[in-house]
Amino acid sequence: MSSKRILYVEDNFQNKRLVRKILAARGFEVLEAEDGLTGVEVATNELPDLILMDISLPGIDGVEATQRIKAHPGTMAIPVIALTANAMRGDRERFIAAGCDEYLPKPISTMDLISMINRFLA
Repeated sequence: MSSKRILYVEDNFQNKRLVRKILAARGFEVLEAEDGLTGVEVATNELPDLILMDISLPGIDGVEATQRIKAHPGTMAIPVIALTANAMRGDRERFIAAGCDEYLPKPISTMDLISMINRFLA
């Protein structure tokens, strides 16, 4: 069985490094994009199994990127998990309404992240 591919759309180097380590240690292939537009492009071209989407991104934000991914027939079924430091009341509902399948606040818990990924990829 080939490893599952996860696209991580994130502009912060430290966050990318941490999540890449967590995912690679569990056998996932990690694709990366630094901004929303590149995230949409990589999602469309590479068709990952799951997308981890930061919300605060340069160019188009994670909400807009998710809406574009979910509007495309080839990528609309790919689960998108919002990862963001925006942990205000109502944010989860806003991100879900925008098309994200789930939401995890930063700083992320390794166990919560892996548990959520496994739930979508099982």
